[in-house]
Amino acid sequence: MILYAAILKTIDPKKDAEILDVHKAYLQKYIDEGKIFAKGPFTDHSGGLVIYKVDSYEEAKKLAENDPAVLEKSRTLTLKEWRSNIE
Repeated sequence: MILYAAILKTIDPKKDAEILDVHKAYLQKYIDEGKIFAKGPFTDHSGGLVIYKVDSYEEAKKLAENDPAVLEKSRTLTLKEWRSNIE
């Protein structure tokens, strides 16, 4: 499995607040499937981070791009492969 960091920067705070529950439910589905390694908001309220644990960049991209926060354009997406230094 490969780790990919989805950096989600908030660009529309009002819309983001409106879809937050849907965003969380979407992520919970993939937590339950073991496809999310970690997730959470930045403490400065600028957005959040989701670390996907999947087989390919294409799979991570599909999951990240279908996040309601990205689809509704309340957050921008930057997706990068990420490597943990903790074994």
